[in-house]
Amino acid sequence: MSFVIRKPPLSRRTVLRGAIGGAAVALALPPLEAMFGEAHAGDPTGDPIFGLFYWANGVPWHAGHGADQGANSPGGDVWTPPTVGADFTPSPLLAPLAAHKVSVATGLEPKTEVPQPDNGQSDGHMRGFMVAMTGDRIRPEGFDHPSHTLTCLRPTLDQYVATHAQFYGNSPSRFRSLCLGVSEARFHDYGHWNAISFTGPDSPVAAVHSPAQLYSMLFDVPADLMALTRRVTLIDAVLADAEGLRGRLGGTDKQRLEAHLDHLREVQRRLDLSSGTCDIIPAAPGDSADLIARTDIMAGLLAAALNCGLTRVFSFMLSSPATTHVFNNLGVPNGMHQVCHDGQWEYVRSITEYQMLAFARLLDHLAAAVDPMGVSVLDRACVYGVSEYGEGYKHSTAEMPVVLAGGCGGALVRGYHYREQGGNLCKVHVTILRALGIDTPSYGFNGGETTEHLTGILA
Repeated sequence: MSFVIRKPPLSRRTVLRGAIGGAAVALALPPLEAMFGEAHAGDPTGDPIFGLFYWANGVPWHAGHGADQGANSPGGDVWTPPTVGADFTPSPLLAPLAAHKVSVATGLEPKTEVPQPDNGQSDGHMRGFMVAMTGDRIRPEGFDHPSHTLTCLRPTLDQYVATHAQFYGNSPSRFRSLCLGVSEARFHDYGHWNAISFTGPDSPVAAVHSPAQLYSMLFDVPADLMALTRRVTLIDAVLADAEGLRGRLGGTDKQRLEAHLDHLREVQRRLDLSSGTCDIIPAAPGDSADLIARTDIMAGLLAAALNCGLTRVFSFMLSSPATTHVFNNLGVPNGMHQVCHDGQWEYVRSITEYQMLAFARLLDHLAAAVDPMGVSVLDRACVYGVSEYGEGYKHSTAEMPVVLAGGCGGALVRGYHYREQGGNLCKVHVTILRALGIDTPSYGFNGGETTEHLTGILA
């Protein structure tokens, strides 16, 4: 009997180490097949990427959202694809995304318990958002419906992934996550109305809306980089010697030495992360008030950052919950939130299509960003597209719109329509987390728990 001995993959962070004039240096290697293991030889996938794309006010209402919505829906359901399974036929509103073979899940809804009396906690603007983003209900303490004040019980999915030990491990990117925004129109300037990413209760993460600010964050050389560079040669030189010194020291001195070494290691870690800029830096960006044009700019910068490893997690808030953005470029006279409540279905259809065109521009950039092995950012990514409820006319949380874009290194099936009328929205979270390689026996909380994923979409 013969056995095949498989070599473990070479770390993608492997570097060549040496010394120049007594100073330690390290040189990065290009992508090698050995870094991806034999299973991926010739077809490397790289480390997975998770992204969240958020748009406001759901989709145009239809009978699937309720009888009243169906009676006031002149165009019917223009979101749900007419066929299910692999290679589904895109609906009119999913047509802009068809080139990227996105997968979709329809029919899903929140299953979390609503405390009684709910005092407004069943409002789709709030409940739908919280379940879609965290898998849990609103935190009952501090909730106030008249002022629309609320917070989460746990981190949003992007922040959960960014801090999970199985995602980055001990080698985080320079940025654990990036939170970006496009429209600056707000229903309120606080809470989840202003930011969709949370690290925990009452802890929103502000989104970067300015292309110039994002460019500076990602690609400007840190002001103290030269000083750190001068120190790193000294650190490399003394660490080995310091380790040998331990045996000659008493207990108190050992503690002092350890504290000093911890400081030196932190300086070295900071240098490693701070100098993690891209080999090819994009040109300084302009700006635009048009949502698609600004999306184009922000997405280009984001794709460059993802492609060179500055981060592997992002949220992209095209428009904030209950957005008051006025889409006057489409001939819409009022803010979108008002347009929804006025029952102006045709306007909402036009706005939703426009938001899907913006989504498509983001995916275009992720598909165009290719590493030296020919693998695109979108090939490596799982991008979760979602809104705060099914529709904005009556705030129904039935038929929550869900898009999953990208291949996630082969862990996700592309171009699949999963449909389950009244299904548990948290199945989406289970699917995403398992695709990213995070052990997830179940997900969902306070009545939303499920062990099941989206069959047909998880490879």
